[in-house]
Amino acid sequence: MPFGTKADATPSNASSGAGAGSVPVKEQRVTKQRVAVSAALDELYDFVSTQELYRILQNKGVSVSLATAYRILQSLADDGLVDVLRNGEGEAVYRRCAVTGHHHHLLCRNCGKAVEVEAPAVETWAARIATEHGYTEVAHTVEIFGLCPDCTALRAAGKL
Repeated sequence: MPFGTKADATPSNASSGAGAGSVPVKEQRVTKQRVAVSAALDELYDFVSTQELYRILQNKGVSVSLATAYRILQSLADDGLVDVLRNGEGEAVYRRCAVTGHHHHLLCRNCGKAVEVEAPAVETWAARIATEHGYTEVAHTVEIFGLCPDCTALRAAGKL
């Protein structure tokens, strides 16, 4: 699976603008591990795997097991509080997104830098295609891959 493939194409309440008929988000118990995972995600800019986040937490002296980190990240993703994609190895990677509504990502194939983008033309196109084929309750994901400006400069300098 290519880097950035959505791990779960089911829209979450937070990212799909939860409206009438949506399933309410299950309230999660606030634990010190959940707070620590959430705080660590707030400090990160790019997508991070569970194991990378686990190492970050361990380096900060936070006591959380790898299994607990997995459960918390999946719970945050299920609640629409983080976006989850699949990297080149098929591993789920997570990131707290600044955009709370439906959005897409522009991702660097080299360093993993991600930029959140809104794409009204894509939304219009997806709705039109669904209607033309009689589909309802449609969800979609669009991820755009390339090289970020920094990696482009490294490649031009022969360093990549």
